[in-house]
Amino acid sequence: MKFKYFTFIICSFIFFNCTNNTNTPEFIKKVSGRYLYNSDEVITIYFNENELFMKWRGAKNIKPLKVNETTFFVKEMNEKIQFLNNPSNNKDYIVLVQKDENIAPIFNYVKLKDNENIPSEYLKNNEFHKAVEGYLAIQKKDSLDSTINENNFNSLGYSKLRDKNYQEAIDIFKINVALHPKSANVYDSLAEAFMKSGDTIQAITNYKKSLTLDSGNSRAKKHIEKLKKQPSKN
Repeated sequence: MKFKYFTFIICSFIFFNCTNNTNTPEFIKKVSGRYLYNSDEVITIYFNENELFMKWRGAKNIKPLKVNETTFFVKEMNEKIQFLNNPSNNKDYIVLVQKDENIAPIFNYVKLKDNENIPSEYLKNNEFHKAVEGYLAIQKKDSLDSTINENNFNSLGYSKLRDKNYQEAIDIFKINVALHPKSANVYDSLAEAFMKSGDTIQAITNYKKSLTLDSGNSRAKKHIEKLKKQPSKN
């Protein structure tokens, strides 16, 4: 008798968990997609054999634990999440569950449209002008956003330059110029990228621009004198 009762409990537990893991077609359709985690980073929600998975910060197969029909626990975030519609703008969001049930939900991560990209994706796809527009929009909204940090762009540009990806480096430094037009350093970096790519004219132009912003840039002066003695490859 005890064995039968134990077997019943085990079977019930298995059935409950299988049922609990089932997601309806409507839910799958509604929540699948990309959500804006920050100004230039996304969370992707997708399903594999009816189970919810997440792509986030380089991890492609994050599997949140389903707590109930509307709530999931994401170990990598150490957060419980829900998928809710914000009635104020009728947009769908990933919402971090508040520990205090009396606190109104904060609509954290908005769902992007199917054809909507973030600036870094435009840059990766060689859609330079859209990337610039995207980063300028971020700057207009929040000038202190870490996404548009001058040093970060400079480091990224030089990593491309070291790999001899000259056009990518030039595009990145151009974005830095657009974001920080009063910085002597961004023109100096752009000039160096043009110089290494063989574009003497643009190299000299940008070194001169750097000098107008920082007359003490002796490095720029030396490069200008050197570049004037050699023809441009373009």
